[in-house]
Amino acid sequence: MRNASNILRHELIGLKCKIVGASNKSQIGIEGKIVDETMKTIIINNENKKTVEKKGTIFRIDIAGKKIEVDGNYLLARPEDRIKKKISKW
Repeated sequence: MRNASNILRHELIGLKCKIVGASNKSQIGIEGKIVDETMKTIIINNENKKTVEKKGTIFRIDIAGKKIEVDGNYLLARPEDRIKKKISKW
C-alpha cells in the first residue's frame, strides 16, 4: 500500500500531483494526474500533457487524501529500478 513513508518505492502513475518548486520557473503550478514516468521525466496530464524534469523539481503528491512533497532528485531512476533500490533515509 502506498503511503508517505514508502512512496519512493512505489509506482507514481495514476497519482495526482502539483509542481511546487522547480529550476524551470515556468513549470511551477502545473498540476494533474501522472500518466507516465521515464528515467529523468514525469508526464503530467492536465488539459494537455506536460513533460517535467525530475531533477531540481519538488512534487506535491496526493496519496489517500494526504499531500506530501517529494524532491524529484530522489526519483531520478527508471521506475522499475527505483522500486528495487534501497533508500537509506526518507
